[in-house]
Amino acid sequence: MSSRFRRAVAASALLALAAPVAAEEPAVLRVCADPDNLPYSRSDGSGFENRIAELLAAQMHARLEYAWMPLRRGFVRKTLGAGLCDVVVGVPAGFERVTTTRPYYRSSYVFVTRGATGVRSFDDPRLTKVRIGVQLIGNDLAATPPGYALASRGATANVTGFTIFGDGPAAERLVRAVAEGRLDVGLVWGPQAGYFAARARPPLALVKAAPPPELAGLPFEFSIAMGVRRGNTALRDALDAALDRARPRIEAILDAYAVPRSPLPAGGAR
Repeated sequence: MSSRFRRAVAASALLALAAPVAAEEPAVLRVCADPDNLPYSRSDGSGFENRIAELLAAQMHARLEYAWMPLRRGFVRKTLGAGLCDVVVGVPAGFERVTTTRPYYRSSYVFVTRGATGVRSFDDPRLTKVRIGVQLIGNDLAATPPGYALASRGATANVTGFTIFGDGPAAERLVRAVAEGRLDVGLVWGPQAGYFAARARPPLALVKAAPPPELAGLPFEFSIAMGVRRGNTALRDALDAALDRARPRIEAILDAYAVPRSPLPAGGAR
């Protein structure tokens, strides 16, 4: 090696050492969420999915960012599908439009009443006489499983549907109607029911809703996971690991928001 070449190499090394080193950018966890959908998410960070996202971002040493969009038809396509974000914090386990983590909680539909003597079963003979509220989902006002159960028992004339359109979440309006005596019973998805019922005065009673025998195959319980873009197994696996590490703290968050839960399937399968 010539002395000229050795001097050139040495000079290049010195220049490299002298050059400023750019600070490494932290990883970013980009979450898709509705800006006004308590108890799940809100733009001020007050939803339980906000708190879980913050916890997981810390576990992954990542900076948390949001892509806000109302939860309406096309939400996944317009957010994950459009590359605006990387994860949805709450989706049904196995949801076919995304790749899902292992579920981190499981809940069910519940009866919401003003006291322990209210309707607690689809076999209750009072079902066709009491005033009932049910959630309607999606832009097409599709019925939830409890809506089908009420129809199977002939309890339709006394039912009021609560749509996604209105002042505040449908579940909040429905639970308020029960608390104020405008309805006798509500049939509401558990996480929403628990949150709003616990804040009613006096607090309302919740009882897990089981399908009537003729609709035994209709699911009233769902395991909830996180969703990433289809095929993004690296992020899915990183989230699974973070969920495992943070499980006790996630349970504490769900307890704080009064989320009623059922046991997860054995093994925590996706």
